[in-house]
Amino acid sequence: MTGSGSGSGTDTGTTGAAAPLRVGLVGYGLAGSVFHAPLIAATEGLALDTVVTSNPERQEQARAEFPDVRVAAGPDELFDRAGELDLIVIASPNRTHVPLAGAALKAGLPVVVDKPVAGTAAEARELAALAEQRGLLLSVFQNRRWDNDFLTLRGLIADGELGDVYRFESRFERWRPQLKGGWRESGDPAEIGGLLYDLGSHVVDQALVLFGPAASVYAESDIRRPDAETDDDTFIAITHTNGVRSHLYASATTAQLGPRFRVLGSRAGYVKYGLDPQEAALREGKRPGTTADWGQEPESLWGRIGSGESPLTGGGRPEPTLPGDYPAYYAAVARALTDGGPNPVTAQEAAAALDVLEAARRSARDSVAVTL
Repeated sequence: MTGSGSGSGTDTGTTGAAAPLRVGLVGYGLAGSVFHAPLIAATEGLALDTVVTSNPERQEQARAEFPDVRVAAGPDELFDRAGELDLIVIASPNRTHVPLAGAALKAGLPVVVDKPVAGTAAEARELAALAEQRGLLLSVFQNRRWDNDFLTLRGLIADGELGDVYRFESRFERWRPQLKGGWRESGDPAEIGGLLYDLGSHVVDQALVLFGPAASVYAESDIRRPDAETDDDTFIAITHTNGVRSHLYASATTAQLGPRFRVLGSRAGYVKYGLDPQEAALREGKRPGTTADWGQEPESLWGRIGSGESPLTGGGRPEPTLPGDYPAYYAAVARALTDGGPNPVTAQEAAAALDVLEAARRSARDSVAVTL
């Protein structure tokens, strides 16, 4: 479903051009400042109107980076003037996603929520039902559907380059032996922290997009680092209904990083090392639209496709990596609100991923495979 709140985003001036949709962004930590704000600002048809943060330093950061933006100390200030806005983006801590998304929808505003949209699939489906009832867009920010390697792999599978895929290995691994602190590493279940729901949200979503629904889930989840309170080393095995097996790794304790993807099929395999460059570029202050090579990586990082030999010993051929394209997400959101285009990531899709994450948590706790 789509909707644009007050509808003011479709007003036209004397030139006949549509006025940009005005966006309120809740949260200006990592997600808000590094991902959402720059991508919103770079999207034609969207305008970053207000940033919500109670942190004085982040308030000043937002003003410095976006001089025309308004700053609010709390989300109620947005809801009180819902008629002046066309979209709310929720990039605040995980525990706030459900209440804030619900409040925004009840205020008549379309919503984008950072992943995970909720702590449970049931909560995600309740939000989806509320959005449908109100005739409003509810979309989930799963930016890694637009990673360079994932876009490349989708193309290879669609073109039949690998044949029938047997096994999909996906690793989102880091080497962070020291704790960073903060809610993401909190052991309080209300915070929805830990790698299962953080990096696990990405690798599970990608597996479901590529290979469809899960039939069963097995997982191992450990707390490895001293004084850690929640999982920092997790493995998830999914058997998809079509027979493909996905082996997914999310870890902060990997001293030697494995390939980002290893995909094995009846004709060939594809192996790709390294992460999409867009997050690093955004962290460095680079912005989409200001450089011709956005999302591109050097040939030295291309994956290899072939059979019968390791890519590390020269097996197979280099496969050019498509450019990553995070801006495509918000461009699709803008089209959904103005032209009735499709929702790029629905809450129902996010709920299906949460079914898998909940099953993985149960599997790891009880040492059993869980049938969905």
